[in-house]
Amino acid sequence: MLRPRYLHALLVVLPIAAACGGPATLPVSAGTGPNPVLPRPERSLIPVVKVASARPWAQGEMPTPGAGLAVTPFARGLDHPRWLYVLPNGDVLVAETNGPPRPDDGPRGIKGFFFRIFQKKAGAAVPSANRITLLRDADGDGVAETRSVLLANLQSPFGMALVGSDLYVANSDSLVRFPYTTGQTRIDAAAAKVADLPGGRINHHWTKNVIASPDGRRLYVTVGSNSNVGERGMRNEEGRAAIWEIDPRTGEHRLFATGLRNPNGMAWEPRTGALWTVVNERDELGSDLVPDYLTSVRDGAFYGWPYSYYGQVVDRRPTPARPELVARAVKPDYALGPHTASLGLAESTGARLPAPFTRGMFIGQHGSWNRRPFSGYRVIFVPFADGRPSGDPVDVLTGFVDGEGHARGRPVGVAVDRAGALLVADDVGNTIWRVSAARQ
Repeated sequence: MLRPRYLHALLVVLPIAAACGGPATLPVSAGTGPNPVLPRPERSLIPVVKVASARPWAQGEMPTPGAGLAVTPFARGLDHPRWLYVLPNGDVLVAETNGPPRPDDGPRGIKGFFFRIFQKKAGAAVPSANRITLLRDADGDGVAETRSVLLANLQSPFGMALVGSDLYVANSDSLVRFPYTTGQTRIDAAAAKVADLPGGRINHHWTKNVIASPDGRRLYVTVGSNSNVGERGMRNEEGRAAIWEIDPRTGEHRLFATGLRNPNGMAWEPRTGALWTVVNERDELGSDLVPDYLTSVRDGAFYGWPYSYYGQVVDRRPTPARPELVARAVKPDYALGPHTASLGLAESTGARLPAPFTRGMFIGQHGSWNRRPFSGYRVIFVPFADGRPSGDPVDVLTGFVDGEGHARGRPVGVAVDRAGALLVADDVGNTIWRVSAARQ
């Protein structure tokens, strides 16, 4: 039951909310591609809020595969699976995880009260299992017959990377290392800390991903911002909204790229050798702004956050302004639509899917809360040519939102398995989906 003061606030705020934060005037496609449409910002007392309430898949229900594709469940009954990593022997690691305790995160007062309600509605308020589970498909039939807890008692783990016999895990506040032997199903050794990562009582964008350089000598870790647009003060953003480069031998780090509000997935583009990432952009500028994006990551580059977006389009909310930083802000390579919450990223090398899914990047779009109508809630493929995006995105999996606006699933991490199929972590459906070529 609502406390009287919150009930009163609800009666006051709901009529205001209904009158503020208008629907989109542009299709998602207008905010997609190398040159997205960027309309005037829309500011309102109450931002656009439209949340797809979680209603997981019924027995026999599945997402809808794109043309020429088929989908089957690889593993069901998981606990909020968010991220995937495929080991060289074909075993699949799944981070069953959610945000750590963050007592100072989120808006305060009545805005914070509603934000927590919306999180619960979206299925994002479950406690973190804090483990990495190993799934094994020993007979190669596309279904994991066995599962075991490889690592337990972690701290909201997310990204994973294997270099030689060292398995690295990015917790919400640290990068740690474990010894790994091919085929083992449980690791009992204690974690060795490689480096502390920004965490604390806010830790707003808590997910930390890790990828190794092709030679294994460097690790790259994503660290999201501690706020939407620096409203908590930039002293709380030190080392954040960035990709770190870490020496795994010493733990020493430097900021490889900055101004990236919330980078998550990372992948190496094989033709050019460039690092690419997907980034969640800022909220509360209306349903049509700001598009999330896919971009190559230049060493030393600044990508605008929080002072500008999509290059040098100034956001007037952060104070004081920093025109000298805006002047050198890099325009991203490819927009992914406003509020799509693009998180997962996998390069297509090793995939055995039909055209047009042969060369490019797979992207898991977790789905919007700050747009009417919804955006995201799908897996897409961005085709590449000569090392760069070369066309419109193609649907890989859709149907995560039903006709009544319920989220039956929300895709997050994506990875290519050893047989060439695409695996998709669905943290509302508690399922890993497997996408393969449709039988002729």
